[in-house]
Amino acid sequence: MSKNYEISRPLPPLPPNVKRAARILQWSGNIGFWGQLVLGVLAAALLFLALAGLVAQETSTEGTSFSVFCSIAGVIALVISILICFRYKKIAQLMRNPEAKSRPKKSSTLQLIRVGLLSNLVGIFLSIIGAEGFVGILWRKLSNIPQGAAVYDTSKLPTPSEILLLLANTHTILCHFAGIVVGLYLLDRLDR
Repeated sequence: MSKNYEISRPLPPLPPNVKRAARILQWSGNIGFWGQLVLGVLAAALLFLALAGLVAQETSTEGTSFSVFCSIAGVIALVISILICFRYKKIAQLMRNPEAKSRPKKSSTLQLIRVGLLSNLVGIFLSIIGAEGFVGILWRKLSNIPQGAAVYDTSKLPTPSEILLLLANTHTILCHFAGIVVGLYLLDRLDR
C-alpha cells in the first residue's frame, strides 16, 4: 500500500508593505470598532430612554418628530460605520493569511474606507440636524418663560426627555467624529 505524500513548499513571506498595511488596518479597525461601539451603545441607550420618555408624555412639542427621525438615522449610520470598522479587521486578517489565494485589492479596500467616511459624514450631518432641532425646541420653550415669573404650566418647560435626546445626539456626533478620524488616518496611511 503506497501513500502519496505531498511535499509542502514553504510559503513566500509577505511583502513588507502588505504587512504594514495589515497592521495599520488591524489597529485602526480595533480602535474604530471598539471606540464607536462603546460610545454608540451609550448614545443608543440615551436615545432609547429619551424616546421612552417622549412616548410617556401626553403632549408632543412641535418639531420633535423630525429631530427624532434625524437622531435615529444618525444612530443607524453609526451602526453601518461600526460594521465597516469590523470589516477593516477582517481585511487585515485576509492580508496576513499566506495561504489565501488572493488578497484584498488596494482599490477595494480604499473604496470601503471611503464608504465608511461617507457613512460617518451622513451620520454626523443627521445627528447635528437632530441636535439643532432639539436646541431650537429648548430655546423656544425657555424663551417663552417671562423672567422672574412663576411657571404654572409645566408643558412650557423643557422635559428631561428633550434634554436626553440632545445628549444622545452629541454622543452620536462624537462617535461619528471618531469614525472620521479613523477613516482619514487610513486613507493617509494606505493611499501611498
